Amino acid sequence: MDRCVVLVDAGYLLGAAASLLAGEPARPRISVDHAALIHGLRERAEADTGRNLLRIYWFDGAPDRVPQPEHRRLRVMPRVTVRLGALTRSDGRWAQKGVDAAMHAELTELARNRACADIVLVTGDGDLLPGLMSAKEHGVAVHLWAVQAADGDYNQSEDLVAEADERRVLDRAWITRAVRVNESQIAGTPHSAPRPEIAAILAAPFPEAAGTAADTGTRRPAHAKNGAGPDDDTAPCPPEQRVNGTPVAKGVPTPKDLAGLGRPLPTGPQPGAPATATLRWSSDRGWVDRGAPDEAPEIAAIPMLSQVTTAEQRWADREEDITAVSGDPFEVGQVFARRWAERLAAPLHLQRLSTEYPRIPHRIDGELLRYAARFGLLAHKDDQIDEQDRYAIRAGFWREVDARTGAERTA
Repeated sequence: MDRCVVLVDAGYLLGAAASLLAGEPARPRISVDHAALIHGLRERAEADTGRNLLRIYWFDGAPDRVPQPEHRRLRVMPRVTVRLGALTRSDGRWAQKGVDAAMHAELTELARNRACADIVLVTGDGDLLPGLMSAKEHGVAVHLWAVQAADGDYNQSEDLVAEADERRVLDRAWITRAVRVNESQIAGTPHSAPRPEIAAILAAPFPEAAGTAADTGTRRPAHAKNGAGPDDDTAPCPPEQRVNGTPVAKGVPTPKDLAGLGRPLPTGPQPGAPATATLRWSSDRGWVDRGAPDEAPEIAAIPMLSQVTTAEQRWADREEDITAVSGDPFEVGQVFARRWAERLAAPLHLQRLSTEYPRIPHRIDGELLRYAARFGLLAHKDDQIDEQDRYAIRAGFWREVDARTGAERTA
């Protein structure tokens, strides 16, 4: 019983830290060094309670309770246990479900079983008041920690504050040891703003088709002619998009668009396209003429990553994914391509793939996206694959391939 336990409401801790450092409680506005944060919590808890740490419980929400990259890293750290509730979206806002109930159950169970002498609560939610009172009745000292409020006021339930045995504030100096403002999310920059190379891809226009002049106010991809695309030559323009606040036409068709056309998009320089615009995505489907084989024999001979990976390597890959890969879509694409390229027995396979740019063979492309799904990038509630993520994943893949083949891509 001579031990202490820390229960962390991650939504409160990181949301309050974001408010303090970035001015709003949006967790994407901050970057967290989870190893440093856990070390800081352990060090502070042992100093405040005068007891050795038994365990840190990290309570957080996740879509469909699927562990996100940060949860995967946390749950393999020493003395850390992750408990996940659901993360649901309602009226445009995300809300945690089941996190408070899980914290309450853990708090009362630890006290009832006399598993520890002191419990540190990092939360502000008054719903935990009954659990706190129950723990005190079982002889456990309850320490309540708050994150310094951005406006200098309380950001915790007053009843919770009043009932705690000990109270501490994690101030700005302590928080900034493990948390910093995300520079890519500076004020005035929308969270969804694409990185520059992806913005260039999205801004690249379709080539104008002969016979569909600007006077009609419509256009049609040049490769939709000769009976390969829709019969209507006056198809409306794709909907307008904005890139970094500037209106641009939707210039790059999706794989679904190309599947409907059944012919490849020209990969050479296109009139009006930015110099850095490239097509970083796509599977085979939609890139071949109807009736043609899905893959050329030399491309079909290229093995998938799973076919060149041993059981030992698969285990090591999992360890690296958990401990070293951040889950950034661009990085995920690079990591996948690095492993695949390093394990190919014949370098000729890599050269052949490079000549297929910007098309990624469907088998490999599917495996790439399934790998990305492990990081929660594609596990959206409505099974919607985020378009920005898909561009970035495939961009990272080609960046790694280009680095190994010495290829230089131009629009």
